[in-house]
Formats: sequence, C-alpha cells, structure tokens
Amino acid sequence: MIKWLALCPIAACLIAVGAIPAWAHHSFAAEFDPSKPVKLQGTVTKMEWINPHSWIHMDVKNADGTVTSWMIEGGSPNSLLRRGFTKNSLQAGTEIVVEGYQAKDGANRANGRDLTFPDGKKLFIGSNPDEKTPDEK
Repeated sequence: MIKWLALCPIAACLIAVGAIPAWAHHSFAAEFDPSKPVKLQGTVTKMEWINPHSWIHMDVKNADGTVTSWMIEGGSPNSLLRRGFTKNSLQAGTEIVVEGYQAKDGANRANGRDLTFPDGKKLFIGSNPDEKTPDEK
C-alpha cells in the first residue's frame, strides 16, 4: 500500500503534463491572408528548426531608416532538409529576400513561400511545393 501511495505524485504529474495544450497545427487560411502578399528584404537574425514549422527571424530596414523585426514561417525542418536546406544554409547576418503572405491580424509575421539568397539562388520554403497558394488556385 505504501508503494502505491509513493507513485501517486508521479502519476499526478504525468496527468498534468498530458493536460497541457499543445501548439495546434494550423492551416494557411487560418492565420495568413492571401490578399496581403509581402516581399521582405533584410538580414537574418535567427533560424529556428522546430516542428511543425521552421521560423526565420529577420530585420527589415524601412524607407524611413527604422528597422522592423519579422518572423517568417517556413515548411517543416524535414521538408527543408529534403530540399537541400540545412542548419548551415542560413546563418545570422545573411541578407535575404522573402516573398510570402502576411498574417491576417497584421502582425509582422508571414508565411514564407520563396527565399532568395544574395547569389540569386532561390529556395521554396513553403509547406508543400505541390500545393498551390490561395491566389494560384
């Protein structure tokens, strides 16, 4: 009986952890607006390789000289790896151009479609290269 009582706190912790809501995977249409295309030119500050989407953080210089930080959602790390994109492909300080679609709420967040490197090389960073974006349907 004592052994079972000792396991109760452990069981309670496991149940509590399982009850924490996980980040939901969302559709493009739930968060991004196909009528708000963006083309951002700036400097990479960080690249996050997390599931279910990768994230590129970049600083974009505005016409008035101020800088705006953006978060660009890309495909899953696995999909980027299959396209030849590695953790070393995009280092902080790299100048890039990203084309995509802004968040519906107007935040400085976008769903990325194409990334262009300084040498002109383009990489599709979206979720599914076979899936058309809403404006292409």
